[in-house]
Amino acid sequence: MARKKIREYDSKRLLKEHLKRLGAIQLEIKSAQVTESTNLNELADNEPWLSASRLVVKPDMLFGKRGKSGLVALNLDLTQAAAFVKERLGKEVEMGGAKAPITTFILEPFIPHDEEYYLSIISERLGCTISFSACGGIEIEENWDKVKTIFVPTEKSLTSELCAPLIATLPLEIRGKIENFITGVYKVFLDLDFTFLEMNPFTLVDGNPYPLDMRGELDDTAAFKNFKKWGNIEFPLPFGRVMSPAEDLVHNMDEKTSASLKFTILNPKGRIWTMVAGGGASVIYADTVGDLDYASELGNYAEYSGAPNEEEVLYYARVLIDCATANPDGRKRALLIGGGIANFTDVAATFNGIIRALREKESKLKAARVNIYVRRGGPNYQSGLAKMRALSEEIGVPIEVFGPEASMTGICKQAIQYITAAD
Repeated sequence: MARKKIREYDSKRLLKEHLKRLGAIQLEIKSAQVTESTNLNELADNEPWLSASRLVVKPDMLFGKRGKSGLVALNLDLTQAAAFVKERLGKEVEMGGAKAPITTFILEPFIPHDEEYYLSIISERLGCTISFSACGGIEIEENWDKVKTIFVPTEKSLTSELCAPLIATLPLEIRGKIENFITGVYKVFLDLDFTFLEMNPFTLVDGNPYPLDMRGELDDTAAFKNFKKWGNIEFPLPFGRVMSPAEDLVHNMDEKTSASLKFTILNPKGRIWTMVAGGGASVIYADTVGDLDYASELGNYAEYSGAPNEEEVLYYARVLIDCATANPDGRKRALLIGGGIANFTDVAATFNGIIRALREKESKLKAARVNIYVRRGGPNYQSGLAKMRALSEEIGVPIEVFGPEASMTGICKQAIQYITAAD
């Protein structure tokens, strides 16, 4: 599972679109997204409620505590809301130690209310944790002792009996409404492969639940079965995170292939770099380097899977090797090319792309004093490993090659020993 945050605008859009289908609940949510490219006059023409309602305006940038930071404006008309956005759009703010410009706002109707409730659902390994409180809002952390929590195992439905502890202290006249709402939201959560959903707060409008603030995360590995349900979904980078040109190249490649190509630079000056097949294996390699106290030398996180073709692997490997060999400083570096034991990926075929890239980058690998460590198993792995051994002799770059008899963690230790050994 890959948990990816989505904007509040999309969280509410998905809830509104699917709660009626799955829970027979019609949410009267209205919201509009504003970016630097938005024409507010056209937006107001398309969304007439913007001119007819008092408004709330706030950044939609994947960070919390917006109200406490003075970034939420309430009870404005459209002219005032436009001025609030104009003053802050593109301006840098610092949140949680990260600094970046605000690029996206959300506009919504201002909802006067008295009650503020809290609801969250979190996907766990064996089920889901659901938390609820009648004391929601910006002081939820100070009132966490009033939050009630239940666990719903994967194989069970959210029944009235399971839900009862969450709503036991609510007045009878609203208990049924809120139970239905929680049950419906849970169905949406499961059906759309949410991994996290939080409303803080939601309130009651004419006796019906209405989310005021909302956060959501989706399992992006489930996109293949949800693309119609999710619609035009966006997975923004975390606040303050900007892609490097190399990361952007891989990201664009990933969007155009049915395979998975992931690449994140952790330390451009790192001396241990990875090019690993499989999400699980890539985590093991990275975690092992960290467990051996060399996380500070880990240059990147990388993962390719889903049987990419030779050309895709070639372009991917070119980008990664360029980063791993950039700005040689005389110190040794290591490149780990590995993975677990593949089920269906043709190891020899994917290695063909990597081998072509290594051959092209021979001079860069030598200049950066790179030793390469290969560990792989799976279909045609013997042929793939033999090609790697032959390449080492051909280009004169040290490539140590292992099959599934060697452990993934073992070659991490060898790489660390190489970069730390005296010349």
